[in-house]
Amino acid sequence: MTQTGPAAAMSKEMQDCVEACMSCHSMCEETMSSCMQMGGQAQMQIMRALIDCSEMTRMCADMMMRRSPMSAEMCAMCAKACDMCAEACMSMPDDPQMMRCAEACRRCAQMCRTMAGATM
Repeated sequence: MTQTGPAAAMSKEMQDCVEACMSCHSMCEETMSSCMQMGGQAQMQIMRALIDCSEMTRMCADMMMRRSPMSAEMCAMCAKACDMCAEACMSMPDDPQMMRCAEACRRCAQMCRTMAGATM
């Protein structure tokens, strides 16, 4: 059941948001691997934020791609998860992987906030 015509095309903003979500998802997964190697109690807090953000960004991208009527609400929740993850990663400012992840999360959060305010 493929649509054709203008209704089938995602807006540039939505495409960019999907890409930001997928990029953030990948970065969170990579950072989890790095975090697991470090161990320690502080990393457990960061791991929770990484897992939440990873799952949320993937689901958000999926929902936008299938034009779910709940996309706007999902984008708002995704932005919150990304903000929380960025904050958690910022607790380790000397770790370059954490800083890359925080940046990906901030970019995704900003794009998701924009999409949450847009009519999809």
